[in-house]
Amino acid sequence: MATQTSGKTGREDHAQKAYNGIRRMLFHNEIAPDQKIAYNDLAKRLGMSATPVIQALKWLEIQGLVRREPNRGYFTEPISLKEVQEIYEARELIEVSLLGKTIEALDESGIGKLKKALEDHQNASGKVYLNERLLMDMAFHTTLAALSGCRVQQKILSSLFDLLYLKYRGSILFVNFMDAVDVAHREIFDAVISRDPPRARAILSGHISHVKRHVLEGLGKMIAEKEAASF
Repeated sequence: MATQTSGKTGREDHAQKAYNGIRRMLFHNEIAPDQKIAYNDLAKRLGMSATPVIQALKWLEIQGLVRREPNRGYFTEPISLKEVQEIYEARELIEVSLLGKTIEALDESGIGKLKKALEDHQNASGKVYLNERLLMDMAFHTTLAALSGCRVQQKILSSLFDLLYLKYRGSILFVNFMDAVDVAHREIFDAVISRDPPRARAILSGHISHVKRHVLEGLGKMIAEKEAASF
């Protein structure tokens, strides 16, 4: 009995490693949108058999990050402007709705966590690597939501960020836009620690809407250039 449990745990560990490895590849754009996923090649890159890789792809399919076509295998999804718009609209609804509870629950520990998230993003904005900036941007927003204590909404928000940063990667945000994000984050922080819910909601809503417009414009241009190049 002990041997069976150990073997099962080992298989699960390999599948988890494969899952984490594929997520990293998606985030770093090592697996491009709208392409077939060769799981045998993935297995070689990850240094394991194909079985845990296939299990990891099943998990990613459930999350909507890849799709499976019968008798053809797994594919990454093409870029969808409609989906990106819906993700940002859902983010705005969730994040803005949680602000009141975040401010109610805010204590010195919470202020410290939010301040650190703010400073980490500001520090990352001075660096070359866009991926680190995206991670710190996500950390600021998820920290703000986590301080509300509403776990279900936190999980949904994390799933939305997964769709944005794993399915669409860093190509959806641009380096020259991060200064404006820094300013917005600082204003949100100031409104929250001042315990001003209406102001905090207005700034956060405006910030997410502004980023959405920027991202959709950038994606639209990228799609148009790709279509023009295909002629």
